[in-house]
Amino acid sequence: MAAVPLLLPPLATSPKKHHLFYISIFFLIFLSNTPFSFSISEDEALIKFKESLKNTTALDSTWHKGSNPCDKNKKWTRVQCEGNAVEGLLLGEVGLSGEIDVDPLIALPGLRVLELANNSFSGTIPEFFLLGALKSLYIDGNQFSGDIPKDFFSKMGSLKKIWFSRNKFSGPIPESLANLKYLLELHLESNEFSGPIPSFSQASLTSIDLSNNKLQGEIPQSMSRFGADPFKGNNELCGKRLGKECNKGKENNTFQRAPMSKLKWIILGLVVSLLLITILFKAKRKEDHFDKLGKENLDEGLHVSSSNRKNTSIHSKGGDSVHGSSRRGAGSQRGKAMGDLVLVNEEKGTFGLPDLMKAAAEVLGNGVLGSAYKAKMVYGLSVVVKRLREMNKMNRDVFDTEIRKISKLRHKNILQLLAYHYRKEEKLLVSEYVPKGSLLYLLHGDRGISHAELNWPTRLKIIHGVASGMSFLHSEFASYVVPHGNLKSSNILLTEKYEPLLSDYAFYPLINNTQTVQCLFAYKSPEAIQNQQISPKSDIYCLGIIILEILTGKFPSQYLNNQKGGTDVVQWVQSAIADNRESELIDQEIANATDSIEQMVKLLHVGAACTVNDPEKRIDMKEASRRIEEISLI
Repeated sequence: MAAVPLLLPPLATSPKKHHLFYISIFFLIFLSNTPFSFSISEDEALIKFKESLKNTTALDSTWHKGSNPCDKNKKWTRVQCEGNAVEGLLLGEVGLSGEIDVDPLIALPGLRVLELANNSFSGTIPEFFLLGALKSLYIDGNQFSGDIPKDFFSKMGSLKKIWFSRNKFSGPIPESLANLKYLLELHLESNEFSGPIPSFSQASLTSIDLSNNKLQGEIPQSMSRFGADPFKGNNELCGKRLGKECNKGKENNTFQRAPMSKLKWIILGLVVSLLLITILFKAKRKEDHFDKLGKENLDEGLHVSSSNRKNTSIHSKGGDSVHGSSRRGAGSQRGKAMGDLVLVNEEKGTFGLPDLMKAAAEVLGNGVLGSAYKAKMVYGLSVVVKRLREMNKMNRDVFDTEIRKISKLRHKNILQLLAYHYRKEEKLLVSEYVPKGSLLYLLHGDRGISHAELNWPTRLKIIHGVASGMSFLHSEFASYVVPHGNLKSSNILLTEKYEPLLSDYAFYPLINNTQTVQCLFAYKSPEAIQNQQISPKSDIYCLGIIILEILTGKFPSQYLNNQKGGTDVVQWVQSAIADNRESELIDQEIANATDSIEQMVKLLHVGAACTVNDPEKRIDMKEASRRIEEISLI
């Protein structure tokens, strides 16, 4: 604030009273000027903020003084609104630079998200601490440098997500970060932070990355749950998670190292012995066994049963073994002969049908399209083999073309296809095995550690990932009648870090000339039930079911052929919205995250918008993805 010169007449009072009078005048001036920044309109504040930036071409076309930034018909680019108030500035990856003036943003009392990632800002960290109501701050991928004051975050108690990665920050990690009680995500990787790591003991913290810095000392015990990856690339860090003992004196260290060395050799010897015994045992086996897991029945939702053994093998319907080239054989790679396994993705290594025949296998489940097996090959790779019964009307060339389209997809939320086998009577599709299992099983069947870890941040991550994968499919297969066609929780697999992987996608062209096509979940959409018509909007309906399923924790009756059982989540949510009681529907296992109820309710409305009966009034994939992205940044 600029100093204001003040000329006062001389006062005939005592020096003490004179002094008090000037102090009073100062405070009156201060109080009268403090609300100034709040008295300007939001459009004026944003324009003033933009004026402190350079290379604002991406904003110039819509950021106009005197217009409403939240006008639905003329909304300002990269401005996120809640009602008629600015809630977020999503200014990532638009080439911005300059010296950020935070002061104008104080006039945006509803501002909760500030994203400036992947631009060209530099210099010391701006005064973001003036924005005490922020929940998310993203400035990763810039050139900010220098130390961050230790109390920088002390007045930013609402912060949940902080991404400062890929800058040039140095000095200690600010101690005030450890006092943010709502902190969910902290990413400081690829900077030059040094010194010890503060003890982050917040139970809310689910994602942290401090890798590739210059941190020193022992990893705090409170952070051992995060594993080793968040701490890699810090040569002077030590601790059990890194497999590196912390020096506590040379003599003590030498004393401890000797017995540990002997113990390691003993353990190594035992492991080698066990491996040799296992290999010899498997070499004598004449046929393989499948351990039936019975975790889920993909036709009728969820079925949990105890494991029981059943001798089986991968054979054709006629009973003859399927022959093929070996893992190193050229045939398995080129796939010219009818009996070959055609590798369409060699990123996980090369293998052939003989490798699958020798693999220990387990039945994972039976679905409308066929059966699924887990096969663990001798050299360690585990894959899922899907035996498909309903693709027999397609000739080899057409089948090969469609499968190769699918195999070229690369996205972090799409399960990659590795190989296929073509026979007139049946088809095999091979993909990587994902050990944690499906979203269906973790939500409704498992009640162990994995289910307990489905807290709100994890569920939000899953919804965001599913939407991202679906958006990618709708872009890649825009010409398809329905790009996915079979989206449901049993076809969403979860990695160890709960990243969702979409499976069983883009099958519609492969089975559209059979009656089985109506078993795809897209045919459970209202337009398919009423008029036998599907479109990309049918995929959106399926996405809406997933969102409502994750938020409510209820098993959707839509998954059942006769819809007897489960909960009609669409009707249930529509009724709740009409009565303004949305928060009552939230799964009690995540409802305790009271500071995130607003996010949950907003996503509930997205799910409702995706499941509107009339496909013409249903939002499209682009809009659904946009809304989910905005909500996830709050």
